[in-house]
Amino acid sequence: MIRLEHIYKTYASGNTNIIALDDINLHIPSGEVYGIIGRSGAGKSTLIRLLNLLERPSSGQVWLQQTELTTLSESQLRAVRQKVGMVFQHFNLLQMRTVLENVCFPLRLAGLKPKAQRARALEVLELVGLQDHVHKYPRQLSGGQQQRVGIARALANHPQLLLCDEATSALDPETTQSILRLLAEINQKLGITIVLITHSMDVIRTICDQVAVIEAGKLVEHGQVMDVFLHPQHPITQTLLSESGIDSGGWQDLAEQVSGRLLRLSFKGEATSAPLLSQISREFELNFSILQGAVSRIKQTPYGQLVVAVEGDLSRWPEIKVLLDQHNVMCEVLRA
Repeated sequence: MIRLEHIYKTYASGNTNIIALDDINLHIPSGEVYGIIGRSGAGKSTLIRLLNLLERPSSGQVWLQQTELTTLSESQLRAVRQKVGMVFQHFNLLQMRTVLENVCFPLRLAGLKPKAQRARALEVLELVGLQDHVHKYPRQLSGGQQQRVGIARALANHPQLLLCDEATSALDPETTQSILRLLAEINQKLGITIVLITHSMDVIRTICDQVAVIEAGKLVEHGQVMDVFLHPQHPITQTLLSESGIDSGGWQDLAEQVSGRLLRLSFKGEATSAPLLSQISREFELNFSILQGAVSRIKQTPYGQLVVAVEGDLSRWPEIKVLLDQHNVMCEVLRA
């Protein structure tokens, strides 16, 4: 649905140019929830604003479906933007307008008649669970409710694409989870492609199908969330996972205190809850020491990763490897 080809973005600062984005190439499929993660200043906010040309690239192409956005006139671009909803970190609601009037606002700009505006606004407000709050003002709502108004407003014009710019970072953890569940429901029910930026790997884990990691304006890693979580390649990805409690390191000190072969085992799906290590321990008379482990879910799929030391007679290792492969458990030998 979205293609970024050789995107560069630079800003002039005095006599120097600051590179905000450096040769970004990205493909976001239709119907997916795609996460973009990075630290503050990494370039992720600039990147998401390029997707509807609120920021224009210094060079490169931005494709939405079969349309190259940088070639459009301003009137053509306005028409495209009506099919791209945007949800902001700080809600950006009209404080002197009711919930209903806030959601009607983009419909009025699109030229709908008042009766059609009201009908569509009530429809999306019911979708986000605010049908009982239509006549309230933003100041009368909680932060989570205000963000739901922002989501309803973004959905009003039947968008094909929903951009979420740090949509949960101003919310408490419980409210964050409720907003993420709502976005997941919208993606599933309406088939809308969602692109969100965040600094939290927990947000990525909860809702996203794919993830791109941005650092210093460069795309340093991207792929399926499961693959990136279980096998992070770039140091910044490993650090972000570690800070989220999904630690890809920290076992080294313990490894020096135990003998035997050192393995990293990655599980997903049904294998995560299977008593596979117990089976191997009994059948092959081996002892396992768990040095590090994490079990969680990526969207609805369970996954886990263990770093273990295994002691005993490993002459039957090829048989053990076959058993691991049969259960789709990836095994990396960290120390022979």
